[in-house]
Amino acid sequence: MEPRILTIANQKGGVGKTTTAINLATALAAVGERVLIVDLDPQGNASTGLGISRQQREISTYDVLLGEATVAEALVNTDVPHVGIVPSTMDLLGVEMAISSRSDRTFRLKEALKTVGELLVDGKPITYVLIDCPPSLNLLTINALAAADAVLVPLQCEFFALEGLSQLLQTIEQIRTTLNPRLYIQGIVMTMYDVRNNLSEQVLDDVRSELGDLVYDTVIPRNVRVSEAPSYGKPALLYDLKCAGSQAYLKLATEVIRRERQLSAA
Repeated sequence: MEPRILTIANQKGGVGKTTTAINLATALAAVGERVLIVDLDPQGNASTGLGISRQQREISTYDVLLGEATVAEALVNTDVPHVGIVPSTMDLLGVEMAISSRSDRTFRLKEALKTVGELLVDGKPITYVLIDCPPSLNLLTINALAAADAVLVPLQCEFFALEGLSQLLQTIEQIRTTLNPRLYIQGIVMTMYDVRNNLSEQVLDDVRSELGDLVYDTVIPRNVRVSEAPSYGKPALLYDLKCAGSQAYLKLATEVIRRERQLSAA
């Protein structure tokens, strides 16, 4: 089977996109999947959070989007079992200028990922590709949406959670009608939930009443151990498996897999 490609996107910063990408990848790997992360954020936080040094990023997503390297050439194995990454560098800041005149500028990533089903992580075929996007609806994010089977949207449990979400949902619909008819929303995951804060519960209720079954049952709590983990170059699940954040991402992984299986059975 071809690997499932999930884009993790939200044009709002600080909602937990990268944290979700690296911890969901680790959780999926923990239950037997083989996962490739594609770091499309020029900040390269997903690469850093998985312990990939700057010296290990000789070939990056910038080279892949320009067609100067393949995904296979750019792939770096991580210390997380069954997880590989195509790392990012600050060069990505210039990618729009480099490809904007090309007629296939919105399909550069889709083209590059055509052969991803032939790649191996730890000797076995990749089953999931997770694309970590920058916090904007720019050409990088459009490439990610055009290449994806589905979108996973992290949404912070805060007062302005729904602000901007309608714009993202509108963009996803536009991509579906113009560039990628198979695209759908896999789910919306509420992040940074604070059990001590009544506002978090109110926001969660508002989002669920507005979006219904699109919202995952799993809620990612605000958790110090999850915040600390990237500074050690590790996902939270390797840094502290027993913490509430790690356990939540394991639950999220089972939900993601269940939704994928329901879709394939439909």
